[in-house]
Amino acid sequence: MEHHRIRPFNTRDTYPEQKLDNDLAQGVVTRGGRIVWLRGQCPQELDTAENIASHDPVEQTHRVMQNIRQLIEEAGGRMEHLVKVVVYITDVRHREAVYRTMGEYIKGVHPVSTGLVVQALARPEWLVEIDGTAVIPD
Repeated sequence: MEHHRIRPFNTRDTYPEQKLDNDLAQGVVTRGGRIVWLRGQCPQELDTAENIASHDPVEQTHRVMQNIRQLIEEAGGRMEHLVKVVVYITDVRHREAVYRTMGEYIKGVHPVSTGLVVQALARPEWLVEIDGTAVIPD
């Protein structure tokens, strides 16, 4: 990996009671490169802005992470260039499902992560929103 990850860890060790498997880090050091700032990605199609039909947090998180991956790739990068995510969920009971699903996309990446439980997102049917920052090396 081009970025230096400070104190990488896996959430299965930090939150053993939640059955999570996320490769995260306490910090990420980058040098040079192009920064890609992603707006919060929601469970909707990038090309049409149509919401996905599902109200399942797993399916919504898959769409969100697919959007993040697609946008990073469109910028010329790979998921390995993801350095930070901020996860917004509307119900703490969805945390495990959202983080397990997100973990499928960040396996071996170790971005830093902040998670928040919020009262609502921009649309009432949205259960999860994730924004990300990637740094694509020169």
